[in-house]
Amino acid sequence: MPITRLLLASNSPRRRQLLTELGLPYEIRLKEVDEEFPPHLQRAAVAEFLAARKAAAYREELAENEVILTADTIVCLDEDVLNKPADTAEAIQMLTRLQGRTHDVFTGVCLLTGDGRQVVFSDQTRVTFRPLSSAEIEFYVQRYQPLDKAGAYGAQDWIGMVGVTRLEGSYFNVMGLPVHRVWAELEKLGLVRF
Repeated sequence: MPITRLLLASNSPRRRQLLTELGLPYEIRLKEVDEEFPPHLQRAAVAEFLAARKAAAYREELAENEVILTADTIVCLDEDVLNKPADTAEAIQMLTRLQGRTHDVFTGVCLLTGDGRQVVFSDQTRVTFRPLSSAEIEFYVQRYQPLDKAGAYGAQDWIGMVGVTRLEGSYFNVMGLPVHRVWAELEKLGLVRF
């Protein structure tokens, strides 16, 4: 049976926006899934592990014609994983560490079909921030409340506009979904055709 229904398991308004702009019809399915990961995992492996863990929570309920898309975005400064900050103090601390430096953003994606096929992949983007003042960082955190964002920032937000000086790789990956890779994998599954 061909895959005909795309399900997005994400609360992220950015992922929803990107799928909508791709012109793909989709439905939202949400569950709470533990986002802890084994300490031996590093960088891309963390994002892929978390995306696959999220998809596994839906395995038993997928119809044969459905595919669920799960994703997880992390920020890595050297070998440290900067996930979503717990509070504004941690957000300020993360941005203080990132300012004036280059870091990596990894988004792991899992596509799981109702007939048991699974594709897990990740994409990497290198992001460079100019040096930022404490006042700029505090203004951003207070005004934009980036507690739902890996690394405590959104590239599409004010801080991305004034702070990001270089980006190597997919901008959309930094937003939370490497749409070029997602499109290619959905094409292989037969969900999109031209």
